[in-house]
Amino acid sequence: MYVPWVPPVLYAAVFAAGLYADAAGLGDTRPVPFVGGLILLLAVDLVERRRPPHPSRALAALLLAARVALYLVVVAADGSGVSKALFVLVPLTAYFAFGRVASVVSAVACLGALVVAFAVTVPRWWTDLERVSDLLMFGLGLVLAITMAAVAVEERRQAAEVAALSGAAERNRLARDIHDGLGHRLTESAILIEQAQAFRGHDPAAADRALVEAHRAVRQALDEVRQSVRALHEADFNLSSAVAGLSGGSVSVDVSGLEHGHPLPVLTAVYRAAQEGITNARRHAGADSITVRLAFAPDAVTLVVADDGCGFVPDAPGFGLTGMRERIREVGGDVAVDSSPGAGTRVTVSVPA
Repeated sequence: MYVPWVPPVLYAAVFAAGLYADAAGLGDTRPVPFVGGLILLLAVDLVERRRPPHPSRALAALLLAARVALYLVVVAADGSGVSKALFVLVPLTAYFAFGRVASVVSAVACLGALVVAFAVTVPRWWTDLERVSDLLMFGLGLVLAITMAAVAVEERRQAAEVAALSGAAERNRLARDIHDGLGHRLTESAILIEQAQAFRGHDPAAADRALVEAHRAVRQALDEVRQSVRALHEADFNLSSAVAGLSGGSVSVDVSGLEHGHPLPVLTAVYRAAQEGITNARRHAGADSITVRLAFAPDAVTLVVADDGCGFVPDAPGFGLTGMRERIREVGGDVAVDSSPGAGTRVTVSVPA
């Protein structure tokens, strides 16, 4: 049962009412079956809590039948009459075990059973205001029990959906981090190694320089992995230094302004966007020149990555640009891509303060 506190509270109320009625002479409560029945009900609840998460319908039906039998024992031994309220737990339990339809059917059955009991024990019971009031209150209790069960089940369903969405969002974040961070450095290393292989026969010095740069890129990849792990515990990321570290080869970087005061998620998102822009220019554009400009202002952070490569049709971006847009959108920013075949590419990222 998803609301385990309800039955014990009701048992306590019935217990207090039954003993008070017996002590005050208002009713004849038989202590042994009365108290024993309530104790056994607590035992059934304990068994239910320790059952498997998804028990068989046979076990659920057996536990429900045991409850109903014990309710009858307690009602028969109770001198106060309050114990009839125990039957509002029947549709509550049935909802969790068998669903809404079974809950409504069991509620109607409980209400019908009370009407039959009144008809057998009280002549013309419908003219007795106390009996009619009992029936109405019992019916209201059944409705509230079904409503409580429906709310509890819906909350559990929504919690499961939130957990699933959170897991998907975290997987997407990790995918973007791997693509934008480690993927960038490995791409750079692969390009430099290819250059070393191409120059090895006729320009050994250029091949050696390419290998040195490839080694540097691999070391930076390892450093970024360590930095990502540290970022889980620290917030010392410096965007200016990180972007400046992207310079070299065909990439020139210009940084202006002070980044102090801008939140870490914004700085991280802009850095990943710079990495992605450079990676795309190197991998796909065949650019001879790549320019990165980063500007900090009190009201915004702006990043521009421009290249003189082959260009492309912006209406059909790949995973990299899609991930960049998602990442920047998460921090309230926007990405604009200006490109056409043969005219180079200019990616502008702007995140308002």
